[in-house]
Amino acid sequence: MTSASSLCLSARALQDSGLAPAELERLLVVARTAAQAGAAVLMRHFGQLEQIREKGRAGDLVTEADVAAEQAVLAVLEREAPGLGVLAEESGRRAGKGSALEWCVDPLDGTTNYAHRYPFFGTSIGLTCNGLPLLGALAVPALDQLYWAAPGLGAWCNDSPIQVSGCEELASSLLVTGFAYDRHTRLDNNYAEFAWFTHRTRGVRRAGAAAVDLAFVAAGRLDGYWERGLAPWDLAAGIVLVEQAGGVVCAYDGSPASLAEGRLIACTPGLRQPLMEGLAACRPLAGACFGAPELDGEAAAIAP
Repeated sequence: MTSASSLCLSARALQDSGLAPAELERLLVVARTAAQAGAAVLMRHFGQLEQIREKGRAGDLVTEADVAAEQAVLAVLEREAPGLGVLAEESGRRAGKGSALEWCVDPLDGTTNYAHRYPFFGTSIGLTCNGLPLLGALAVPALDQLYWAAPGLGAWCNDSPIQVSGCEELASSLLVTGFAYDRHTRLDNNYAEFAWFTHRTRGVRRAGAAAVDLAFVAAGRLDGYWERGLAPWDLAAGIVLVEQAGGVVCAYDGSPASLAEGRLIACTPGLRQPLMEGLAACRPLAGACFGAPELDGEAAAIAP
């Protein structure tokens, strides 16, 4: 018998939830409906924004489309799954009623792209159980794509099943990553890692939407992903997509990934070890290398 600790995160979440197959499938339909509702709002606002502002950190933007899309998503979730908890990027956490299930809502993944009319963004809806990702749906409206996945139901893009690539070597891989909003104020900013892997692969993309990056790994368009500084709503749906498409998800050191930590690897099974080894080999670049010598002082904080 497979131990709980050896199961992937979404399989463990299903085991913890005790959901019957019919209820799991119903909640996946709810997630898909909510993702599509949010994405429809995004397309109505696309290219017509009136308000773009920062939420307190440089580059961390919010627009009226984020707020309107979240309202559309929450309306679907309240109507179709009342009583479940919600953790939403713009409105925060709303406690559920006696259930370990919680929706993780990113109404607009890729807000900076969206604000610049760069068509790489989506609405991501994940469902967690005791903090573990259980199922997810991601609508990428500019590409007319809806990704969805759950344990036992597989991973899909629209009506076609998807799976990760068979890539096993860094030299033949195409990777993707991103840079957190706090990159301007800390040396643990992923710059060294980006350079290290760019030098050893066919390339590293930086698209600016974590959930979409994960979906592309699940679909085999990209072979691996790593990033730090992410929020649960960035990851919940995408983790399920990758796992159910045959990929692996873990922390940088190979331990189970955590939504709360926000630092993970997602890739084909063959790239797990090379990515772990590469990340372990990297040390932060000196701030002077990228025009921030003030980060090289004794007060500069480098996360483990």
